[in-house]
Amino acid sequence: MTRGPTLPAHRLPHLPTPLDAFNAAPDDEAGALLLHCLHSVRWSRRIADHRPYPDVESLLAAADEAAYDLSPEDLSEALAGECLPELPEDTYSAAHTALTAAHAAYEAKFGHVFVIHLGDTPPTESLDHVLEGIRSRLTNDPEEERIVTAEELRRLARGRLLQLLRGAGNCATSPNAPAPGK
Repeated sequence: MTRGPTLPAHRLPHLPTPLDAFNAAPDDEAGALLLHCLHSVRWSRRIADHRPYPDVESLLAAADEAAYDLSPEDLSEALAGECLPELPEDTYSAAHTALTAAHAAYEAKFGHVFVIHLGDTPPTESLDHVLEGIRSRLTNDPEEERIVTAEELRRLARGRLLQLLRGAGNCATSPNAPAPGK
């Protein structure tokens, strides 16, 4: 049996990825998207100014490096854009009271909102994870807590940036996401 001529392989046109869109976005648009990931102008500008990124890993490495370099003023700015994690709607009022009291104690001691990266924590375990985090971190001295807080902000920014790159269109989808417009 003989075969006819082989057809050339059909190639699909290159479809832009979320990273391609981020790399090509105007500076103000990229900066605004990054500010939803971490409310630090310096962090946002630093990442936006180093575009284009060849791959997601390079962008995440740059985001991590920029987060490690945040000054105390940058951390304060980033913390001002954060809010408490949302609890599931069916959470008991006693849980809301416990979280409010724990957060008030934390804020009184450290002078800023409590942040924690919940990552893949199931929503049913979020409250316990947050309360455990607040209680354990209340034992930190201010310098130790500044280091832990900076690391949590870095993890939050990284998670939000990954969501952006998955095509979510907005980084502000994490449990500690800043309110729109912040």
